[in-house]
Amino acid sequence: MPSPTLLLCRRWPCWVWLLGVVIAGLLVLWLWPWADESHESTHTSDATAAQHPAGPPWRYGRTNARFTIVEYADLECPYCRAYDPILRHWIDQHPEVNLQWHHLPLAMHEPAATRQARLAECIGESHGHDAFWQAISWIYQHTRSDGQGLPPDTEYHGQNPTVQACLASKRPDTIIQAQANEARHNGVSATPTLHLIDHHSGQSLTLAGPAEGDALLSALDLLVSNGTAPNAAQLHHQMPADVVGDMPR
Repeated sequence: MPSPTLLLCRRWPCWVWLLGVVIAGLLVLWLWPWADESHESTHTSDATAAQHPAGPPWRYGRTNARFTIVEYADLECPYCRAYDPILRHWIDQHPEVNLQWHHLPLAMHEPAATRQARLAECIGESHGHDAFWQAISWIYQHTRSDGQGLPPDTEYHGQNPTVQACLASKRPDTIIQAQANEARHNGVSATPTLHLIDHHSGQSLTLAGPAEGDALLSALDLLVSNGTAPNAAQLHHQMPADVVGDMPR
């Protein structure tokens, strides 16, 4: 009995059949890496999502970092506005530290401060951590600051029906008020204020004003050294005067 190959060759020229086999093999080889890459991309996306559980609190950076900087901030504070991109850039360069947002809208900046905090919360609730931080950046880029709020007819592009439903609810107000009350209970009344936490030792310290670069590293070193948190006199002695102390808010 003739083989299947010979039967095919009788119906079509053998070179046509062989060409088809070669093309099919090349297609398999070409598509295989794409399938692996797609699987890997999905796996990476799932892993990233697992690293960022739903907020609040909203975190920026690695969730398993040894240190956390809690930033008490007001979305109408001009000093917070200038400091936010600097602090996040520093976090990007120091994977051992992550950043946690803490709302503290100041009375002098109301009602714009709370209105914008509500927007950021609802964007985060609807779209997750990355969207929350994108909303913070957008607000700081567009607000006129000092309680003046956003210019007329300026609207965040991500306000879908889910965000609108959140804005119509009391959920964001509950979160913002709870964080503001916690800040005041801890003696924080100005923005920006940073609370640094060492998760290994459990020690923490608070910095008033926007600390940058070496000042932040010095503060972390003080937390680690001797396993004790420094007092205010130690901190002012070891950190540059231009980045420590109360600043106008």
